[in-house]
Amino acid sequence: MDDEAILTLFFARNQEAIRETDRKYGAYCRRISQQILGSREDAEECVNDTWLQAWNKIPPQRPQCFQAFLGRIARNLSLDRWDRRQAKKRGGGQIQILLSELEACLPSSDLPERRLEEQELGNVLSRWLFQQPEKNRVAFVRRYWYADSLAETAARIGCSTGAAKSLLHRMRRNLRDYLEKEGAWK
Repeated sequence: MDDEAILTLFFARNQEAIRETDRKYGAYCRRISQQILGSREDAEECVNDTWLQAWNKIPPQRPQCFQAFLGRIARNLSLDRWDRRQAKKRGGGQIQILLSELEACLPSSDLPERRLEEQELGNVLSRWLFQQPEKNRVAFVRRYWYADSLAETAARIGCSTGAAKSLLHRMRRNLRDYLEKEGAWK
């Protein structure tokens, strides 16, 4: 079933919309959650919560890109769950590594005189990403949006893990320079 037909079911408040959404995008959303949480059970709960949030948001929203809409919900729910787990145990893990890698190139969110709102920062980040070669964009998004491991990212772009690590390091440095130039950094 195509996205328009699924969205029509949502707007009709037909519960078949959830089954069709799970059939088409369940594996996609589970992968996002699994990468972040590292737990199949937690990922499954986040996916179920994703369907609930989609049900509550559609209508009135009519997403332009249904897959991205669902991916964003799944990712945000997974990150929230990860935060709650980390607050309990303060352990390491993949997400902590990703956040620490990005920490050095993004402005602090607790600065009182922060120049850009989060939305504007997102716009600046998007502009920067679209200026990157496709291979670099794919590597950055796979690593920092989908939380792929370095090995998975390297395989996705067809290089060694060391080359992917170097590429991402250069990209983070380049991102920080770009943010400074755009006035989004300190």
